[in-house]
Amino acid sequence: MRAVDHPDTRLAQLVEGIVKIADGELSTRIPASPARDELDAVIAGFNLMAGELAAAQAELEVRVTTRTGMLMDALRKMELMALTDPLTQLRNRSALETVLESSLATTAVNGAPAVLLLDLDSFKEINDSLGHGAGDTVLQIVAERLRGSVRKQDTVARLGGDEFAIVLQDTPVERARVVATRIVSALAHPMRVEDTSLTVSASVGVAIPKQDDSAVDLVLYADTAMYAAKKAANSKVAVFSPSLLSTRQMRSTLAAELRNAISNHEMVLHYQPIVEVATGRLIGVEALIRWQHPQRGLLMPDNFIDLAEEIGAMPAMAVWVLETALGCLRRWQQTLPLDPRFTMRVNISATQLQRPELLDDVQRILIMKDIDPRDLVLELTEYSMVTGNEWELYSLRGLRQLGVGLSIDDFGTGYSSISYLRTLPVDGVKLDKSLLGDTSETATQRPFIAAVLQLIRSCKLSATFEGVETWEQARMLAELGCDAGQGYYFSRPVPASGINAALLEDLLTAPWRTPGISSTTGLTLNVAAYPEEPVSR
Repeated sequence: MRAVDHPDTRLAQLVEGIVKIADGELSTRIPASPARDELDAVIAGFNLMAGELAAAQAELEVRVTTRTGMLMDALRKMELMALTDPLTQLRNRSALETVLESSLATTAVNGAPAVLLLDLDSFKEINDSLGHGAGDTVLQIVAERLRGSVRKQDTVARLGGDEFAIVLQDTPVERARVVATRIVSALAHPMRVEDTSLTVSASVGVAIPKQDDSAVDLVLYADTAMYAAKKAANSKVAVFSPSLLSTRQMRSTLAAELRNAISNHEMVLHYQPIVEVATGRLIGVEALIRWQHPQRGLLMPDNFIDLAEEIGAMPAMAVWVLETALGCLRRWQQTLPLDPRFTMRVNISATQLQRPELLDDVQRILIMKDIDPRDLVLELTEYSMVTGNEWELYSLRGLRQLGVGLSIDDFGTGYSSISYLRTLPVDGVKLDKSLLGDTSETATQRPFIAAVLQLIRSCKLSATFEGVETWEQARMLAELGCDAGQGYYFSRPVPASGINAALLEDLLTAPWRTPGISSTTGLTLNVAAYPEEPVSR
């Protein structure tokens, strides 16, 4: 027998093969011998097992490769989902910051990026009037128009709500401004949403990086510029400058102070008389809020009302105004010989009508201050934004059922449709001073004012003209049968102490009712005693 066929040799080969298989060498095979004995049968079984193990490993490797590929695809999809806004399929804030950081890191090679930040003007009104489904559709259309306004290498992101951002690669400031203007124009084209034609506008802020600026810095700069664009009367696009940041920081400080202004007893109310022009009787006052800032002095509403809306301070401020004004009214009713028709008039915005708590707040405060609901008139500002949705109708109907008076404020400004006089459940109309025209135009405005007053009377509504500044205007309104007037000719807005018996008596002199009186004569009570900025007339 040859040495190779010796059982000991073959047994050694078998043991060596088993060791190799154990080490993972699945290609190991042991040659059969001519002996064809029992050891050969074991060797044949070994070779068969090795082949099956090799096949199983190959199959496992294929399955592992396939599963690994599937897992990688899932991971990539998850990463993409984590970086994508689900509604618009744009990048989200996290993805935008990643792209921007990468762009800033390669500025020396690829050029500096520009950042555009924009949000839609009056988007809340779309949601409120047409529902959130329509709002979502608008956002999707806006996303498509933004994609169509930039290059493939640029990044468009939705940061949340109706706020969007764009990173323009290698773009100087003037080019960025052109793109921003193009975006504003693209968004201004009408869009069809639920059988309604809508037009949206946007304000855009532009920022270009300085040395060592981070992605967070640039987004802040663009946001600051966007806010400036919103405030600008003649432009929808603004480029960031350091002075804007100072303004923003001042505004942030003001916002922090405003949150504590009520608890710090810094808010005050002034009251402007409303006079029956036929008799000179004081038939009401309008409550006007002021902020007695400890450093900046007396601030008019234009300086803080929008900010209060932004930071969510308006609900608490509205409750404070009602409580304070009705508290004053109760004291006057107990101490002054007021006309039985005397009312406290308080402004209420279309936004406040959306608050489910409004009706409960009004009813609670009326009871707390022991005020007849008929002695309160709520003057509806921003009435063109009233859409007739569920909460608005609930508030308006509830207030009417409660007995509170309702009036349209500043009629004649912006979009003043006659339909509001017929459709809104109101008792009266406050006519804006712009309808009176300049003091030199009183005579020429007379036919127009007469027609407006006739229109209001035909709707069975009372009319109050604000902004009365001259004897001629007061006399004309009395002759035309206007119910009431308000303005500097009668009195500036005054503190609560300015509504007193002396004021009631002086108003009753009604010099505009005396024929032949000098046109320079007028009521000056309280004007010198309570000087105030000429804001509300």
